[in-house]
Amino acid sequence: MIKKDIFIGFFVGLVANCIGLITAIFIISKKNNSDFTSVMNAAVSEGYLGKLISLGAILNLVAFFIFIKKKQDYRARGVLLITVFIAVFTFVFKLF
Repeated sequence: MIKKDIFIGFFVGLVANCIGLITAIFIISKKNNSDFTSVMNAAVSEGYLGKLISLGAILNLVAFFIFIKKKQDYRARGVLLITVFIAVFTFVFKLF
């Protein structure tokens, strides 16, 4: 039961991060009057993809506090784990 709740939180955190990343890209694309792929290509070529991924992780904060409020601590722990994983990933991505 505990592992299942942690996995659910991990999955919710991953989905929330993907939704946040896509939302950030769409906001930037609307601001610059460009499309989704050109923003992604520019992010990769100019080196700010890690920053976009980190912006996407803001939605993990919402999911974390929802789980805490509902007293689903193990699901909140899963969200926290994916957030730490994303932070380490962006740090390593930034180094190389």
